[in-house]
Amino acid sequence: MSKVGRPRNQTARRQALVSAAGQAITERGLEGLRIKDIADAAGVSQGSVLYYYPELDDLVLEVHRGAVEGFLESRQRAYEEADAGDAAARLRALVDSGLPSDAEDSVHGLLYQLHRRAGRSPGHAELMTSLFAREVGLYATALEVGAATGAFTLAASARDLAHGLVALEDGYGLHIVSHNAAVRPGRARELVLAHARAITSCPDL
Repeated sequence: MSKVGRPRNQTARRQALVSAAGQAITERGLEGLRIKDIADAAGVSQGSVLYYYPELDDLVLEVHRGAVEGFLESRQRAYEEADAGDAAARLRALVDSGLPSDAEDSVHGLLYQLHRRAGRSPGHAELMTSLFAREVGLYATALEVGAATGAFTLAASARDLAHGLVALEDGYGLHIVSHNAAVRPGRARELVLAHARAITSCPDL
């Protein structure tokens, strides 16, 4: 197991523990998470972990927050790096950024584990809700721009269609990281893009 370096200031130390906790959750699973696993990943004592995070749930919430922000940043970056003059390319970039690369995709696997806390934690529920809303916003923007430039002819409102796209990729993503052999990443991408073509009347997707 790789060690996380020991930073000097408290903000960096907290961030190092959040990173170590995310690593431990990815490797051991959320239900089996122990303070010892986090301490080992961070290269610190268990007491150091408890000093900064007396409650393990608070640390897990910070892991969830960081995972959400990192995932959204990667999706925004994928959208912005695609050709600004090609609405179909930008929509494809969003689809690609929203699906797991394989069953062992650590980012999606971590997010799906953390989302399971939403049913019993308002903090986790808020993060899951926020992630969904902001992903919908990304898709809605891509669809609206495509419609405005004439590349897309939308079958419904951009926001309604965006809800469907996010829900579709979430569903396929869950099956992928759950090792459902019937749902491969490449096939999931084809199916999401087929749906996108149907709702935008854009053959380039």
